[in-house]
Amino acid sequence: MQRDTSNALPGNHPMYQALSLVVVLFTCLLPTSSTFAEDREAIESLLKFPLIDPLVPQAQVEMFCEARVPKVPKVESLDEWQQLANTWRTDMFEKVIFRGAAADWRQAPQQVEWLDEIDGGPGYKIKKLRYQILPGLWVPALLYEPVELCGQVPVIMNVNGHDRPDGKAAKYKQIRCINQAKRGMIALNVEWLGMGQLRTEGFGHYRMNQLDLCGTGGIAPFYLTMERGLDVLLSHEHADPERVAVAGLSGGGWQTIFISSLDTRVTLTNPVAGYSSYITRIHNHSDLGDSEQTPCDMATVADYSHLTAMMAPRATLLTFNVEDNCCFASGHSLQPLVDAATPAFRLYNQLDRLSSHVNHDPGNHNFEQDNRQALYRMLGKQFYDGDASFDGEEIASDDELKTNGELHVPLPADNADFNTLALDLIKDLPRERLPAEEDAEWVASSRERLAAIVSAHDYEVKTNELPAIPIGDVTGKLWKMSIDKEWTVPAVELTRGLTVPTMTSIVVADDGRASASETVQRLLDEGHRVLAVDPFYIGESKIPRRDFLFALMVTAVGERSVGIQASQLAAIARWGKQQHPDVDLQIVAVGERMSLAAVIAADLETTAIDRVELSGSLATLKEVVEKNYGINQKPEFFCFGLLEAFDIRELVALVGPREVNFVDPNERMKAELAPLKSWYPEVGKSPDPPR
Repeated sequence: MQRDTSNALPGNHPMYQALSLVVVLFTCLLPTSSTFAEDREAIESLLKFPLIDPLVPQAQVEMFCEARVPKVPKVESLDEWQQLANTWRTDMFEKVIFRGAAADWRQAPQQVEWLDEIDGGPGYKIKKLRYQILPGLWVPALLYEPVELCGQVPVIMNVNGHDRPDGKAAKYKQIRCINQAKRGMIALNVEWLGMGQLRTEGFGHYRMNQLDLCGTGGIAPFYLTMERGLDVLLSHEHADPERVAVAGLSGGGWQTIFISSLDTRVTLTNPVAGYSSYITRIHNHSDLGDSEQTPCDMATVADYSHLTAMMAPRATLLTFNVEDNCCFASGHSLQPLVDAATPAFRLYNQLDRLSSHVNHDPGNHNFEQDNRQALYRMLGKQFYDGDASFDGEEIASDDELKTNGELHVPLPADNADFNTLALDLIKDLPRERLPAEEDAEWVASSRERLAAIVSAHDYEVKTNELPAIPIGDVTGKLWKMSIDKEWTVPAVELTRGLTVPTMTSIVVADDGRASASETVQRLLDEGHRVLAVDPFYIGESKIPRRDFLFALMVTAVGERSVGIQASQLAAIARWGKQQHPDVDLQIVAVGERMSLAAVIAADLETTAIDRVELSGSLATLKEVVEKNYGINQKPEFFCFGLLEAFDIRELVALVGPREVNFVDPNERMKAELAPLKSWYPEVGKSPDPPR
């Protein structure tokens, strides 16, 4: 049964009646000729009218994303399954991870620098090293190596999650590495980007999306950290390429399944409380992960259900905690993954290699002794089959733990991070600058390209109008706009007195329509009809829970926040033009985010939108990187490849010859947009570009 997310507010709805009573009381207090302050108060009261239930945006974004997550197909033959798995791996590399400059990063030669060696404990030593994952970016690591090595032995890469202060020095991770070394394995303890020694602002995970904006896979540095870590392990003279394991907790659990499913050199995987399917996450918000766990466009290729199934026939231990106080609790996370992977393992006749472990003590978010011993037993079963001397009980090692300082690995002072990588990339962007003069062919092809980059939709609008409410000299019509039955956009239409409007102005603001009273009052004073709207993610349409994580989910399923917003505005503009075809229509945007959405809307809709006014716009998309924004702050800016193809200058040019007015442009904006003066006559008439 489909959920009704329209949330109509008919005239007899209790909320509407209560608000109407407030308005009546307010109106009765107004004199016949209202003052400026009273006029502003009337406008503010109308703009603040609640039109949709706060849970409507939540339900709609969940349905929008869920409909786009791929399901693991039913496969009858092993050959068909292997072909599918190979296709998914290829597509993940080409369409998700190694896009743009990341393709060149992967081809860079391996560089490893071995540093100090320190005493570990009985039977093992610790070697410090750093390795370069891409030009200029080094990662610290520790190699736990048995003192006595003979022949080929198992190797295991241990990755850590969000242990911000400790990182690779986390106690539970040290104990795991020590136990592996004491059992004769070579264990690599890798630092995670943004954690431990790499805990810097530039490595904040939400800043990886700056690379996406530049057309380069922001997920690539994460993957390369793991891939090159395996390179280090497998280059060891005693490494057994048939016995290669990866294990980690939380974000380390995500790393574990991500590298293990895509790199077939891994023969045993143990992700611990680290992931669930996207379908599970959409309905269990605790599981929604950071940018690296929700990489742009991943779900256009595969879900985590696919990645789990792609482990077949390699040994897989899925570990979850029964009362996880963070995320990925076993009750909702585990079974869908097992259900997805079982058919694939059955095709190989290797069901015994797929197993799971649920921790009850302590049962919270952990990789403590019970979970570690489950890993040891798995290693014994799969890597030491038949060896009766292998013991899965943990070897006490607490007195051998080292401090952060003892495990510190020196790094270059100028070590790169997400932000410095993006700062380097923007120097050559966009790839194709604005032509020297107006070029109709460039305009047509660029609009088509832009529509693809932002994943534009040709939406239609159906409306539900509530009775008009007059307050003094201002009349408000309350609209609920159904956008292709996927979105509900609340809107307030304002007019003043009996004046015939000279312009229809669609107003959008970063902080929602309720924050735009000053702009609305000015437009009413100029004789405009004002339609103040809250598009996707803005104002009343803001997602109430885990909002930016759902913005990430939108990108993962191949959509773009700014594309949804721009497409909604374009559709509303077409509707507005149909209502009042004899007057011009403009979009008035307040703030950096809505200014970008507004200019893109005007690029997409060339007939209904006659003019654009932008207040507080960025002068260039490069400011996103220069200001070191994260996707958790302004999700619209991180549209994959937008800056690679267009900057603000090019986006404004595509609006031409229609007028674009920048309110109070700063010097950077004037310099960035100066070439538009000579590009087409309408812009060239203004002393301040463009008007």
